[in-house]
Amino acid sequence: MELIDVIISKENLNRAYKKVVANKGAGGVDGMIVEELGAYIKENKDEIVRSIRNRTYMPKPVRRVYIPKDNGKMRPLGIPTVLDRVIQQAIAQPIIDIYEELFSEFSYGFRPGRSCHDAIKQALEYLNEGYEWVIDIDIEQFFDKVNHDKLIQTLREQVNDSTTLNLIRKYLKAGAMEKGLEKATTSGVPQGGPLSVVLSNVYLYKLDKELEQRGLRFTRYADDTMVFTKSEMAANRVMKSITDWIERKLFLKVNATKTKVVRPTRSKYLGFTFLNHGGEWKVKPTTEKKKS
Repeated sequence: MELIDVIISKENLNRAYKKVVANKGAGGVDGMIVEELGAYIKENKDEIVRSIRNRTYMPKPVRRVYIPKDNGKMRPLGIPTVLDRVIQQAIAQPIIDIYEELFSEFSYGFRPGRSCHDAIKQALEYLNEGYEWVIDIDIEQFFDKVNHDKLIQTLREQVNDSTTLNLIRKYLKAGAMEKGLEKATTSGVPQGGPLSVVLSNVYLYKLDKELEQRGLRFTRYADDTMVFTKSEMAANRVMKSITDWIERKLFLKVNATKTKVVRPTRSKYLGFTFLNHGGEWKVKPTTEKKKS
């Protein structure tokens, strides 16, 4: 059975539909809302499944909206249509099943049974083991800059099904509608759909494996990565080599001004600040969260 058969199976599509309905959320460019979705799918299900199987299904552009970030800047989101959310969720579910056993135990973002609190707990463990120099890695506009060809190439290592990969590429290239104008998407995985967080983890899991192979202590939550070392010299060496690796292998740009080696008290991670209390490292919530 090909992966596309799993994706369009009645059971998988039904699970995806229930998830989208439970999450509610705004409609996309076609104006359809979640409450109208059930009747639409009931009437058009056979045609939707057939078009996905024979590669004629065309996703609609996402609706571009902006939400404020904690630092006052605006974060772009891409809201897919409710039908495309169901199909994206249907793709995401079996891909999660494939990759969960491959992902690093030190990757915590958007994974079943894991949270930012687990990432913080792991970071504290490193600090209390004496790894008290922190490399804070900042990837410039990660979600907007993911290289589509590299992502498909990475997926192909585990997903040996051209129809599924073709459908994923269509979602990557679907474009975005903003103020009535449609803009092409030549790179990136637009934040806002169920597939984007899964694909972002697939893209960055090669970074996790590289860090593991080097024997480094790290935590990653989405594109927020921190590496912990025992000396400033080691930290500077690692920062230089990992920056070079990310730019060469993942075709991403590391922000040279925000990527830095710091003491724990000078760093912020996932909305928390580190402090040393009586020789033990702890965290407290910080009012200004680090960008993610």
